[in-house]
Amino acid sequence: MYNTVFYLIIGIFLFDYLVELYLNYLNGKQRELPLPKELQGVYDDEKLKKAIEYDKTNVKFETLTGSFNTLLILLMFFAGGFALVDQWAGNYTENMIFKGLIFFGILGFASDIINTPFSIYHTFVIEERFGFNKTTPKTFILDKIKGWVLSAILGGLIMGLVIWFYYENMTYFWLYAWGLVTLFMIFFSMFYSNLIVPLFNKQTPLEEGELKEAINQFAEKQNFKLSNIYTIDGSKRSTKANAYFSGLGAKKRIVLYDTLINDLSTSEIVAVIAHEIGHYKHKHTYKSMVISVIQTGFTLYILSLLVSNPALSEALGVNQPSFHIGVIAFGILYSPISTIMGLGLNVLSRKFEYQADEFATVNSDSDSLISSLKKLSVNNLSNLNPHPWYVFFHYSHPTLLQRIRGMKKISK
Repeated sequence: MYNTVFYLIIGIFLFDYLVELYLNYLNGKQRELPLPKELQGVYDDEKLKKAIEYDKTNVKFETLTGSFNTLLILLMFFAGGFALVDQWAGNYTENMIFKGLIFFGILGFASDIINTPFSIYHTFVIEERFGFNKTTPKTFILDKIKGWVLSAILGGLIMGLVIWFYYENMTYFWLYAWGLVTLFMIFFSMFYSNLIVPLFNKQTPLEEGELKEAINQFAEKQNFKLSNIYTIDGSKRSTKANAYFSGLGAKKRIVLYDTLINDLSTSEIVAVIAHEIGHYKHKHTYKSMVISVIQTGFTLYILSLLVSNPALSEALGVNQPSFHIGVIAFGILYSPISTIMGLGLNVLSRKFEYQADEFATVNSDSDSLISSLKKLSVNNLSNLNPHPWYVFFHYSHPTLLQRIRGMKKISK
C-alpha cells in the first residue's frame, strides 16, 4: 500500500511542476503578441521592450528555482530525506509535540537557507538591473532574522497547539485546530498593521494637506468612517507602488505606499481609495474571511481522516506513524483539491475586484482610476498581455485590459 501512496505522491508532485512549466510556456508566447487597442500607448516602445525583458527574466528565474526545488524535494523522497530529518528530531526528544516542532523547524530553516542565494540574486541582481531595488544588505539581513523569529514564535505556537490537540484527541482534534486557526485569522486581520507591519516598515499618519482633505471629503460623502489613513515607507525596499485596506471594524485603516503618493495625482489616489472603500461597502473582507474559515475547516477535517494512516508515514520511509510525517504526505496528496479550491477563490477574488471597480466608477472618477492603473502597470513593468489560462490559474485580480473594459462598460 505504501508503495502506491509513494508513487501517487511523486506523480502529483511532478504533475503540478509540469503544469506550471506549460502555463509559463503559454504566457511566454502570449507576451510577444501585439497589445489590444485599449492598451496601445500605455507603454512607449522602449518601455515595452523593457517590460517584456523583465517578464522573460523573471520567468527564467522562476523556472530555474522551481526546477531546483523540485529536484531537491524528489531527492528527499527517493533518498529518505524526510525519514532522516525525523530521526534527527527524535535524537533530541521523544516528546511527539517537540519532535514535530523540531522536524518542521529543520525543514523550514533549511529550505530558507538553501533558497537565500536565489532571493539575494533576485533582489540585488534582477530587481536592481530593472531599477526597482532599494533594499540594502542590512535591511535584507534584518528582514531574514525577523522573519525567522516570527515564524518560530507564531508558527511554533500554532503548530505546537495543533500537534497537542492531535495527540490529546485524534478524532476531534480538527475541531480544536479549526477554532484555533480561526481565532488567529481574525486576530491577524485586525491587528496585522498594528503589530506585524511596524517590525518591517515605518507607518505614519497621512499628513494634513490637499490629499488627506480630498480623501476625507470622499469618505464622508460615502458615509465611510475613516480616521486611520497611513503612509508606509515602501521605498525602503522597492520603487514599486501599492495601497491596501486592512483591519476590521474600528481597526480598519487604509495604507498608502509613499511610492504611490509620489507616482499618482490626488484625483488618481482618491480613485484608488474609492476602489478600496468599494471592497468594504461590499463586505469583501468579511466574505473572504468566512470562506477562508470554511476552507480551513474542510481541509483540517480531511486531514483528520488521513493523517493517522500508516501508509502515509511508510511512503516517506518512516515505520512509526506520526502527525508531522503524515502532514507532509497529506499536503501533496491534497494538492489537487487545494488547487481546485484556490482556482475558485481566484474567480471569486476577481469578481470582488470588478465590484470594487464598479463602486469606484459610479462614485468617483473612472478615468482617474484607469489612468492610475495604467501608471502603476508601467512603473511596475507589468505584463499587459498575459495568457488567459495563466490568468485563470494565477491571477487574483482581473487583468488591466479586463478592468478597463469593465469600467468603460459601466460608464456607458
